[in-house]
Amino acid sequence: MSHTGAVQDPATDGPGSLTDDEVSEPTVAGPPQPDWVTVSAGGERSAGYRPVRTGRIMAQVAAAAAVVVVVVGVLGAVASRNVAERQAVNDAATITDLLAEAVVMPALDDSLLTFDAEATARLDSVVRSRVLGTSISRVKLWTPDGVIVYSDDPEAIGDRFALGEEERQALLEPMTHAEVSDLTRPENRSEAGQDKLLEVYQPVWTPTGQPLLFETYAPYDSVAARTGELWRGFAGITLSSMLLLVVLLMPVIWRLTDRLRTAQSQREQLLQRAVDASAEERQRIAAHLHDGVVQELAVSSFAVAGAAEQADTLGHRGLADQLRGVLGTVRASIGGLRSLLVDIYPASLRTAGLRAALEDTTATLRSRGVEVDLDVPPYGRTGLDPAAEELVFRVAQECLRNVAGHAHARRVTVSLTRDGRDHVLDVVDDGVGFDAERALADPEEGHFGLRILADLAASAGATLDVRTGPGAGTHWRMRLPAS
Repeated sequence: MSHTGAVQDPATDGPGSLTDDEVSEPTVAGPPQPDWVTVSAGGERSAGYRPVRTGRIMAQVAAAAAVVVVVVGVLGAVASRNVAERQAVNDAATITDLLAEAVVMPALDDSLLTFDAEATARLDSVVRSRVLGTSISRVKLWTPDGVIVYSDDPEAIGDRFALGEEERQALLEPMTHAEVSDLTRPENRSEAGQDKLLEVYQPVWTPTGQPLLFETYAPYDSVAARTGELWRGFAGITLSSMLLLVVLLMPVIWRLTDRLRTAQSQREQLLQRAVDASAEERQRIAAHLHDGVVQELAVSSFAVAGAAEQADTLGHRGLADQLRGVLGTVRASIGGLRSLLVDIYPASLRTAGLRAALEDTTATLRSRGVEVDLDVPPYGRTGLDPAAEELVFRVAQECLRNVAGHAHARRVTVSLTRDGRDHVLDVVDDGVGFDAERALADPEEGHFGLRILADLAASAGATLDVRTGPGAGTHWRMRLPAS
């Protein structure tokens, strides 16, 4: 990745500053300060290491069951209401059909068509005594041209309204039709003040065969009563079955989560063993290089130095110069190997502490003329456990590698401070900087610096931010919560 540089001038801003409000901006003119960009947000631990919490899983299962119960309850209520309404309509149609044939038709007289008072009174007596009641609240008789020849509401007798398509169809093709009444229609003005009604109509005939439309209105209360009956039966069976299922599932879920927790613990142990094995392998390689190749090169450098002095004494100037060139190459190789040893296994991190390990790591930068300032507590005073110290070292080491490889910086500052319960690592350089948002969105092929830093911080739940821009330097800041 193309490297980073410091957002602020370390000469004017101390690296121990902890928050944006506390950081002083440079007083000299320069490019505008870039915004902070989050590389790893606090708490973004690797998904493979999230602890299994049985109580939380149980609570989620209980919450899911509660949601299912509510959804089933709502759907069951709607279904029960629809079923109850259909049954109530069918019941009203059956009752109306029986009343029409057994009660109303025997009481009909052709003189009703001329509004004869005596015929109307006889029919009204029959209707009020044998038809009207809790199940039927209104009765009407219509002629095919829409005239009401009888109603238990005397004010409606004689009114004329156009029959609807279904009413006309019931007269043409004798049938019983039932529906929820539309009380806003003009012919229902006398029923408009009531609650919902079920409307049933079917044809009847006078003794001479004159067709009339017999219409009844039933209270909608029967639908509500039937809905309650159906819902109680449905809910009792369904909800008790669901609760029983949840109760039976709980031991299974508990056992599965226990197994998952055990497997996760085993995985973490294996991972820790792999990390320990890697550290031991790095230590072994570092020891082999230090005790073998590095020592042999050191001995070779002394031998070449002696040979160069001897050649110079004997007057072989050309040979002496060649030997001194070889000596420079050997010593450069020794320096490179020693830097590699620090990268492979920073022995000073365990034996002398974080500050000493960072001193060793920055030796390469110092050898290139980069001024390095370390503001890190001495051994034993960082307040970090060994794992946290290693994390801080790895993040700082990766940032310093980027400085060495890409930043072209003149000065680097590394600080470790406390901000409340947080440990704060700041690595600031005055190099060329880079476009952080672009690098995060579309990293260059083969450049893994940002990814490594993000993974290192995320593995410990730390927050890692960067403030940089082309020509503005780079400021890395990691916040590590106290354990």
